[in-house]
Amino acid sequence: MQSFEIVRTIEEYRQNINDIESEATPEERFTGKTPYSVLTETARVHGGRPGSSFQMFSDPTSKAYTLTWSDVHAQVTQVANLFRSLGANETNSVAYLLPGLNEAVVTVLGAMTASKALPINPLLEPEIIAGILREGNAKVLVTLKAFPKVELAEVAAKAVAMAPNVDTIVEIDLLPNLTGLKRLIVPLIRPKMKTERQVQVLDFHKELARQPKDRLTFEESTEDRVCGLFHTGGTTGVPKLVRHRNSGALYNAWTNATFVFSEDATALCPLPLFHVMGVYAILMPVMMAGGHMVQVTPAGYRGDGVFDNIWKVIERWNVNFLVTVPTAAAMKLNVPIDADISSLKVACSGSAPFPTHLFNRFQEAVGVPILEGYGMTEATCMISGNPFDAPRKIGSVGMPTPYTRVMILSCQEDGTVIQEHAAGSAGEICIKGPGVATGDTYTQGDMNVGQYAKLGNELFLRTGDLGYFDDDGFLWITGRAKDLILRGGHNIDPLLVEEALASNDKVSFVGAIGQPDKTAGEVPAAYVELVAGASATADELLEYAAEHIQEHGAVPKYIEIMEELPKTAVGKVFKPALRKSAVKRIFEAEFAEAGIDASVERVEDIKKRGLVAYVSGNATDAEIMDTLGDFVPQWERS
Repeated sequence: MQSFEIVRTIEEYRQNINDIESEATPEERFTGKTPYSVLTETARVHGGRPGSSFQMFSDPTSKAYTLTWSDVHAQVTQVANLFRSLGANETNSVAYLLPGLNEAVVTVLGAMTASKALPINPLLEPEIIAGILREGNAKVLVTLKAFPKVELAEVAAKAVAMAPNVDTIVEIDLLPNLTGLKRLIVPLIRPKMKTERQVQVLDFHKELARQPKDRLTFEESTEDRVCGLFHTGGTTGVPKLVRHRNSGALYNAWTNATFVFSEDATALCPLPLFHVMGVYAILMPVMMAGGHMVQVTPAGYRGDGVFDNIWKVIERWNVNFLVTVPTAAAMKLNVPIDADISSLKVACSGSAPFPTHLFNRFQEAVGVPILEGYGMTEATCMISGNPFDAPRKIGSVGMPTPYTRVMILSCQEDGTVIQEHAAGSAGEICIKGPGVATGDTYTQGDMNVGQYAKLGNELFLRTGDLGYFDDDGFLWITGRAKDLILRGGHNIDPLLVEEALASNDKVSFVGAIGQPDKTAGEVPAAYVELVAGASATADELLEYAAEHIQEHGAVPKYIEIMEELPKTAVGKVFKPALRKSAVKRIFEAEFAEAGIDASVERVEDIKKRGLVAYVSGNATDAEIMDTLGDFVPQWERS
């Protein structure tokens, strides 16, 4: 494991990046390599070391299952061979609808070897999953076998019925992860399938046993081909599918294997392996370094009892590297540290802004630094990160990773650059690097229109995020040009909410935003203007939204009916005014609940800071900070 002490200056760190980039080009580092070739080398060097561990339950004494890197290599080889035997190849894809498991690890790597991996969020509705299966041209779907209290098998069956390109379902049974009485009872109460399946259904482990584990039965291409298709957050219709190439996958593995992990590293991965951070920023760099990745419960942080047992789990596995998000960090602080966590070296966050008060409380309580970074599906993952051994800045997402170029630009809708911003000036964050499939980022061709800013002969992907560089070269994110709602690290398109509510014949206009939430960062809220003469209550509209929004996380937590929504000169709903109203409403409700004398005089959108609430009243600064410290929007005295 690397040392995370401050041992050099920012200038020395920047020079190190320059030296790395001078040593070799990305093409020299990654050409001709694949995830499978990296795994083969890891198995050769670190074959006897633990590679992937999984425990079904959060109890730190519960049964766990560990695969060495030799085991992982053997199973990935079998999985890849199986997928090829089922007709998967480089022209189609292998989809997986899975929670966190050792089997998920070998599935994603095997899919990338034989075909293209198409991970899908298990929480999506069958209709959306089917759309992803069709768009990704999936040949095979890997999912769970019917299991008590787990509906994934039914969801998968319904989705496949709407995706005729899928002709095989491969099922993983959770039963082998159980022990004792539970293992005896489950076969007796296993639910029967309600949805008839017209495709062949195979047992994962039985089929693996039929495949050779010492060699691939096909010749793997070493071209820099597309190895993954990852969908973005919730949208209307089919989510965007992003192309990931071998070079982008290995770039992310190399970046974290160089700066974070070593063969001694143990990383606790609570993130699902349908997410780019779980696959490219944890699994693959741990694999490249020969370290150890641990998954606890299939649902990760969502699993029963995970937060109650988190410190003892860290002690059990001697975890060095903890992935967290603001939501999870707050939950961890609600649990007394009742274990030896001296092995822990660093916590990393990259899904959402970390409130300063929560950031400081976590670092003080746990005794390790939080390293904030920035990534996105369209970049395969990593874009920037705070230095590990140089001064860090709370609230910043750090400096660009090697070979990644970040520009701050103002663009027209078609990508034409209007202005290139200097340090200190905010604009849209635009990126170029090994992880970006520039020009054809999305499989849906029309989605690429207007997504690139052209500077000279170079194209930069427009992230939709707003930010600026400070004089030291640190990147700060101040907002999102695309208005996405970021709930606990999950992107929610406000159009989901707006179109659902607008389908109600009593509704004239809708504006959906993310309102501040101390746990999730943001939750959806909607402001509604009714048709003239119509009558409806907020509760009625909330019920209507719940019935008409397929993505459960997008259902608004709050609806307000306004006589007239604020609008621009051309009649568009003016969302900045709604966001300010939401901050004022939420903060004043917190003051009332806390019983302190404070109120929000006004909320302003500060270009370099985002939304800032100006507070008046007799409450002390400490009282206000205790009340508002876990929210992302900042506050100041009026």
